[in-house]
Amino acid sequence: MTLSGLLLTVAVLWILAYIRAGTVSWIVIPPTLLITLGLSGLVCGIYLLIPLLIYLTAILFYAKPNLRKKFISGPLLNKFRKVMPSMSTTESEALEAGTVWWDGDLFSGKPDWEKMLKFPTPKLSDEEQAYIDGPVEEFCQLLDDWQITQQDFDLPEEAWAFLKQSKMFGLIIPKAYDGLEFSAMANSAVVMKIASRSVTAAVTVMVPNSLGPGKLLLHYGTQEQKNHYLPRLARGEEIPCFALTGPQAGSDAGALPDSGIICRGQFEGEEIIGIRLNWEKRYITLGPVSTIIGLAFKLFDPDNLIGDKKRLGITVALVPSNLPGVEIGERHIPLNIPFQNGPNQGKDVFIPMDWIIGGETGIGQGWRMLVECLSEGRGISLPALSVGAGKAACRYTGAYARVRRQFNQPIGYFEGIEEPLARIAGKTYQMDAARIMTLGCLDQGEKPSVISAIIKYHLTERYRQVINDAMDIQGGSGICLGPRNLIGRVYQAIPVAITVEGANILTRSMIIFGQGAIRCHPYVLKEFSAAQSDDHEQALEDFDQAIFGHIGFVLSNIARVSWLGLTRGKFSFSPVKGPTKPYFQQLNWMSAAFAIMVDVSLMTLGGSLKRKERISARLGDVLSELYLCSAVLKHYHDQGEKVEELPLVKWALLDSLYNIQEALRGLLLNLPFKPLSWFLRILIFPTWTPYHESSDHLDHQAARIILNKGDARERLTSGIYASLDESETVGRLERAFEAAIAASPLEKTLRQAKRAGQIKGKTISELAEHACELGIISKEDIALLQEANRLRNDAIQVDAFPQWEQKKEK
Repeated sequence: MTLSGLLLTVAVLWILAYIRAGTVSWIVIPPTLLITLGLSGLVCGIYLLIPLLIYLTAILFYAKPNLRKKFISGPLLNKFRKVMPSMSTTESEALEAGTVWWDGDLFSGKPDWEKMLKFPTPKLSDEEQAYIDGPVEEFCQLLDDWQITQQDFDLPEEAWAFLKQSKMFGLIIPKAYDGLEFSAMANSAVVMKIASRSVTAAVTVMVPNSLGPGKLLLHYGTQEQKNHYLPRLARGEEIPCFALTGPQAGSDAGALPDSGIICRGQFEGEEIIGIRLNWEKRYITLGPVSTIIGLAFKLFDPDNLIGDKKRLGITVALVPSNLPGVEIGERHIPLNIPFQNGPNQGKDVFIPMDWIIGGETGIGQGWRMLVECLSEGRGISLPALSVGAGKAACRYTGAYARVRRQFNQPIGYFEGIEEPLARIAGKTYQMDAARIMTLGCLDQGEKPSVISAIIKYHLTERYRQVINDAMDIQGGSGICLGPRNLIGRVYQAIPVAITVEGANILTRSMIIFGQGAIRCHPYVLKEFSAAQSDDHEQALEDFDQAIFGHIGFVLSNIARVSWLGLTRGKFSFSPVKGPTKPYFQQLNWMSAAFAIMVDVSLMTLGGSLKRKERISARLGDVLSELYLCSAVLKHYHDQGEKVEELPLVKWALLDSLYNIQEALRGLLLNLPFKPLSWFLRILIFPTWTPYHESSDHLDHQAARIILNKGDARERLTSGIYASLDESETVGRLERAFEAAIAASPLEKTLRQAKRAGQIKGKTISELAEHACELGIISKEDIALLQEANRLRNDAIQVDAFPQWEQKKEK
């Protein structure tokens, strides 16, 4: 009887922890239960006394906060301060940048799915859609990517003129300053469409509308600076660049050697207090053609001309490129993707103090400005470029795999080709879902620094995977560059996307989880802030509240993950019914597992977790895949739960769940305390690891979506440049694709007739002639087959060049 009573007590406590019951429940329910069990005889003697003593002790410490602080919170705070990792100024400012959004729910171990599904879905306004259908479409038609990348090494003059005339450099600038004042969704849509036509052009457009002088002026500029520069930037009268990276300072901005010395000097015939700048920068996009440089440097005041401090910190100023001492104009050639990019230097360049962005109030605020703007811009431009590449691969490589035939059938029908086609389609659906969900967040005024890092890293990595698969499918037609090759330059541009706006290795191993653990965890930032406070009493009060909240949080997640692991989430909450219900439930399980692994890693590794970059990377992988799953489920819901998209939804979710599982396995394998790892392994995966890579049948279903015409294919590839004009490669391929589908029933009829022995012949043409003679098909059918064959032969051609052109290039 005592055993039954104890089991009942444990069950009730476990339920309270699982549902995260409030304080009143914890105060009332346990003693009521124990007294009831004692009166009923289910628990008696020492088995009743010990739980009651534990409960009363807990109540004592709860009711006497000074006692709790003296014996528990105070010693823990001292210990925490010793193991807390050191933090540089740049790290601290990066952590404070941006806002916490859905990432906070994912860290909680109990995401609020109903809240997520209610997040507004971003939509283009009529004005924005008209701009994309009009000026952006017209701009795309001006672009010949082969001419740009192989011969001119620049956009044509008419394209540059059109960019300025259509205010494409002013997408983010308010109408009050003569800009377009478009939403993040529209900004992304413009870049995505252009990227499917020319990566060079897309980079040229996206940089002025991302991290650069325009964005910095909007958020931090003085009114005078805004009035002067923003209209000129919107109209393209000024070409901006932003200069941060140099030979000695890439990812480590704290090592920035570029300097500005506050001193007296001559400016426009007068002696003023200004800044003498010296710098050396490289990899600066639009640098060679820029007229205004947004320059990041460390500012010093050695003679205390403006205050008591000598080291004033990283600062950003606007420097006209025609000033004496500025050297600019040389170009880098980034893998034959010839967007304007190059180094610039400045020696003893003197500027007034009011050229600092924000004026004197902007002194020392440069790094904060950069990371806050990056938390927005990083979520728009490169993800849009990546999704554009994925959608292009779906449409173009999918069409090629349907048109190109071997062994008398489209190559896309072979299982070996279906596998990479399914990856292309599934990962593109995943990328587009994450892009749209993040844009909705940005258009609501959020600045999600962790989420923007997630989608920058994971979308550019999926861009790499998708285009590698497209190259494998297209083979020689992907390798041979020329006007007919639609993916060769996109393939060459992959490392550019991987490297810029935070190199991917750094982003994965240090930023996503390193920033997320402190910003998004419900208690860690509070504990850090308390430990860093100089006010001892307030620090102890804040830490006491945070640490006991944290303890309850850990116990709750242990309770949750134990049940969710046993049931694989089957009985947990889902906001929907139908085919996606099990995935919401499984994500409840994985989110609880993530929350436990975060706290275990923080507790066992402490400050050394900062140096355990691979553990941090795996934790970041779990967080990222949880976000991607969330985006896929929301996208499917927002699209109206179209049944024909289910293969893509399931493929994308299973891909992420498998990645989560493998990241968790890697964490469990590499935690330093092995008995704890074994315990967690049993707690999280008591019925072994359930996830696997996609099945052959699901791959088949996903691949067929991009091998056939249909609404699912149109939605998946919407927003990129498309044409039916046979004078363009895109148009020829699309017409061949449509003709191949139209001819498919006739080809099937011919194959059946051949197998039945009715007709003979080796080629489709021979079979068709014989079938026509027998009345199996008509002459009109033969004409359709011949047209399909003509278009197919044209679409699969590759470019070849005379010998003299090759020698000229050498």
